[in-house]
Amino acid sequence: MKTASQRKKDPELVRRTLLDCAMRLALEHGPAGLTVQAVAEAAGVTKGGLFHHFPSKQALVEGLFADLVEKLDADIEAAMAKDPQPRGSFTRAYVRATFDDLPQGQGNPAAALYVSALAEPSVLRMWADWFTARLERHRATDDEPSLEIVRMAADGAWLAHLMRADGAAVPDAAGLRERLIAMTLTD
Repeated sequence: MKTASQRKKDPELVRRTLLDCAMRLALEHGPAGLTVQAVAEAAGVTKGGLFHHFPSKQALVEGLFADLVEKLDADIEAAMAKDPQPRGSFTRAYVRATFDDLPQGQGNPAAALYVSALAEPSVLRMWADWFTARLERHRATDDEPSLEIVRMAADGAWLAHLMRADGAAVPDAAGLRERLIAMTLTD
């Protein structure tokens, strides 16, 4: 591996590498194992190089979460673009993305970071801001109590799956997903 002094400078590549390494370390060792030193070593940069992109460990965690939300947002946009029915399109896309992201035992790198949002005020705020903005953006198509219930049920299924001690799938997750989507298609 090239050292920091031998590598051609590409700030976006370094940032992406830091995020990818941090995600891998969070998966392998849990959020507690996510140290600045470990991420820097895994990415092949100095701690100073890491701090250039993320001024603190907290900023790194927030960067990881922002990256996850950005991916979720792209998945939702792609699903909505394919949906011919405007009413409930955000909710259907959200349900699909939520069920597509059901943690597979201990193997889902996003799981630990999503759950950390429950305990990390800044990350929780990021999620709340994203979700509030999405709901505002789709108020004309997705602002109904029945659609809110569907979104909450999807969140509940995701969390129930994560909380299973055996890591097994939620019983009939595919069927539940389809029933929730069907609920968005009725008036």
